[in-house]
Amino acid sequence: MQMSQTPIVRPVSKVNSIINVLALLIFVIVGWLLGQERGIFVGTLFYLASSMLLRRVICRHHQAGIRLCKKKAFKDALPEFQKSLVFFERYPWVDKYRAVTLLSSAGMGYREMALVCMGFCYSQIGDGDEAKSTYEECIRRFPGNGMAEAALRMIDSASHQETAEARPLDGEI
Repeated sequence: MQMSQTPIVRPVSKVNSIINVLALLIFVIVGWLLGQERGIFVGTLFYLASSMLLRRVICRHHQAGIRLCKKKAFKDALPEFQKSLVFFERYPWVDKYRAVTLLSSAGMGYREMALVCMGFCYSQIGDGDEAKSTYEECIRRFPGNGMAEAALRMIDSASHQETAEARPLDGEI
């Protein structure tokens, strides 16, 4: 099986990671109280199952978009990221408290991730104007987003390159 060459970045929050470790400990302690030695395994298993189920159900559109990106189906991924953005706009508290609501250690919110992913998809299908607009919206809404800033620098660099190539060199007519 060949691995995808599409870059997927998952920034991690130290605070969210600590919250997740504490949540895991709570699951393990409850499991241990209910069943001693086997309870530790059951608590850990329940934590993992809960984490996977929450993300599979609540983040289904985001995950579908990621799967499509890995298959290089960027045009098909766009509506999935848009649906994810709409969901988390409607329920911002789920995104804000994702360490608890989704048992997620993600350092970037799902609204922010949706915008970055949409910008990436637009750039991959050749819609540079929409990619630039989406990255700019991401920075307006989430100042300091390094991925959007880097993408905009790359877009600007490419447009300067095209402009330089279109100009005749000194002495050429």
